[in-house]
Amino acid sequence: MTILLKNGKLIDYKTNTNDYFDIFIENGIIKEISKEINKIADEIIDCTNLFIIPGMIDVHCHLREPGFEHKETIETGMKSAAKGGFTSICPMPNTKPACDSVFILQKIQTEAKRVGVCNVFPYASVTIGEKGEELTDFEALKNAGAIAFSDDGMPVVSSKIMREAIIKSNELGTFVASHCEDKELGKGAINKGKISEKLNVEGVYPEAEILMAAREIELAETNKKHVHICHISTKESVNMIRDAKKRGVNVTCETCPHYYSFTEDEVLVSGTNAKMNPPLRTKEDLDAIVEGLKDGTIDNIITDHAPHSAEEKNQELSKAPNGIIGFETALAASITNLIDKGHIDYLDLVRLTSYNPAKLLGIDRGVIEEGKVADITVFDPNKEYIYIKESIVSKSKNTPFIGKKLKGQVKYTIVNGKVAYKF
Repeated sequence: MTILLKNGKLIDYKTNTNDYFDIFIENGIIKEISKEINKIADEIIDCTNLFIIPGMIDVHCHLREPGFEHKETIETGMKSAAKGGFTSICPMPNTKPACDSVFILQKIQTEAKRVGVCNVFPYASVTIGEKGEELTDFEALKNAGAIAFSDDGMPVVSSKIMREAIIKSNELGTFVASHCEDKELGKGAINKGKISEKLNVEGVYPEAEILMAAREIELAETNKKHVHICHISTKESVNMIRDAKKRGVNVTCETCPHYYSFTEDEVLVSGTNAKMNPPLRTKEDLDAIVEGLKDGTIDNIITDHAPHSAEEKNQELSKAPNGIIGFETALAASITNLIDKGHIDYLDLVRLTSYNPAKLLGIDRGVIEEGKVADITVFDPNKEYIYIKESIVSKSKNTPFIGKKLKGQVKYTIVNGKVAYKF
């Protein structure tokens, strides 16, 4: 199988490439990158006016299977990811049962392989049943293919257990991705502030995230280990992580498009479709997130793709579950709210969505070079449209981006040298 990409603008962070090239792919591998390639190929894709970047990698998402197939399945989630330009995704283990054993991990891997739309690198849970009481068998899970460990959706309350998890994961050459939430301060539906007061609902204090993030930084610093902090949303978290990195602490972190696209005010527009954990924050927090993306404090853009059924979201704010879908809007939201506003450029985008995620996971992806696996995202950076529910591939439709004007549309997603999605 051969594919020839013609006349596209290649953007690659590692090689600092931002120019027009042809790319020839054979048997899943990038064989040639040149100004002009005239070889015969099984498929020739005209990339005129399109950008070509290393396949995007989402290091934090939820596919819901097993246990919550009414929200999403591995198959529908993978297809949604491919439509969004993601060639590799890392589903979190808060399934039912949790991905806390080799048996469940292998079930997920088997189904992902059967579907075969994109690369799936599952997390295993830090603790058995995500109960925060007893560590899972890290070594067995790592050997079976777990990419890393997280109890995402639930904080590991015990500092002793988290310390042990961070140390053990590092010894195995991987890491813990920490869901930073103090449950007592985190009780509530939306951010504690003007909107929660206006709607008379209990608010989530920003300290719920900040205090737990501070703990993880301290554990990493004291023990000279790496820790990864999930979906940061506050100015204080950005500042703490920036300061820690300056001190040489081995801490990495991520954020989501909704934290630089919306503030807590969006709850008044989108209701429960703007409810997630951590919640949308203030304009001051949004600006800090943008600054953290610009200066390298924040390492990765992730989706935290979190599908829920319409019935589940169609409840009052205090009862509806947290989370929104994100695969199909991440690229466009980043172009619309980061690049078009002059905050970052396309090389930065590749750093945040491809290069850094691959580096974090320790996988040989995130670059476009001769001899590398052909995981590639091709998109139209100038296509403008209104995002509508009818276009969504995900099984769930819970997102505040519905009805919003976006810019940037994925045209082709190529995974292991095969077209996994075509617009």
